[in-house]
Amino acid sequence: MRPRRVLACLAALIGGCLAARAAPAPSLVILDNDFNGPGGTNIQSVIPLLASPSVKVLGFTVVTGDGWENASSAHLRRLLELIGHTDVPVHDGAVYPLLNSPARVRAHQILYGEMPWKGAWGRHGPITDAAMVQPPVGAMADGTPTFAADPEPAAMFLIRMVHAHPHQVTILAAGPLTNLALAARIDPEFASLAKDFVMVGGLVDSNLVSVNGNPSFSDDFNMVFDPEAAHIVLTQNWPKITVIAGVSGHVMLSRDDVAAIATAHPSPLTTYMARFYDPMPLWDEMAAAIVADPTLITKTQSLYMDVSTTEGMFYGRTRLWQKDYAPRDAGVRAVDYVEGVDDARFARAFRDAVAALK
Repeated sequence: MRPRRVLACLAALIGGCLAARAAPAPSLVILDNDFNGPGGTNIQSVIPLLASPSVKVLGFTVVTGDGWENASSAHLRRLLELIGHTDVPVHDGAVYPLLNSPARVRAHQILYGEMPWKGAWGRHGPITDAAMVQPPVGAMADGTPTFAADPEPAAMFLIRMVHAHPHQVTILAAGPLTNLALAARIDPEFASLAKDFVMVGGLVDSNLVSVNGNPSFSDDFNMVFDPEAAHIVLTQNWPKITVIAGVSGHVMLSRDDVAAIATAHPSPLTTYMARFYDPMPLWDEMAAAIVADPTLITKTQSLYMDVSTTEGMFYGRTRLWQKDYAPRDAGVRAVDYVEGVDDARFARAFRDAVAALK
């Protein structure tokens, strides 16, 4: 009996070692976003990534978009402080788009109509009131962070990470693409050294939705805010591009939903969300959840995509082509355009992530 027990123990030990060896290494991810806060889809995009055991977040890079870069960085650092993740570095990035500006948007609106959501340049209000330069960070309802952003600029951090981990880093961009465009212009190898690129944006056929529904929900803000950056990034030599657009607007949580989660799972995160949650579609949270678990995607289509940089009505608008008609000689590349997501499973996964992240 004793030899059999020894053999059984050895078999169990060897099996355990093999299982441990077979366990896949976590995916390396950088999230680039306009982390507008407190609360809301932008800043809540950190939740699925930080809660996932299959993801290692190398860092967060911040860009102006829905909010100014300095305020977004401060709100992000405050949230990370509250939930105990100051070990993940925050890198400040682009304050302004490559070419676009409030003055250019004002001129465009005179000819082509109102831009529904203006982000840092006036939100839903008139762009005539927008600041031309980034204002200082004011009083923060969520509290002032006590740790600073890493001094390395976002674009340089992105470049350094793909060189340090060639073909291993997934870059998720859920805001305007200015930081990535700068990285691509500084280092021609940048995009090709990434594992893949996932982005939020690229809405098409949204005109009728904007008339019959909520104009802000159909406005492709990430592309419109910095069209030149979007064009540069989409024409880089990425190994793979995944585009998450209209499918991400279908799932929402109510304030009552969040309050129930906070009651059942009290934590600094759920307390924060119960106080600051803004009932909006979980746009950026879904993209982050897809990076953590790509099996949430149920349908994609391979097509070619670019963003118009031509002055006129369609400035900043997404254009799609079939392969045979795409201007590939101009650098337009194929993307996996997500057309279906398991909404119910995503909603459960996001609730679970909120509950799990202490």
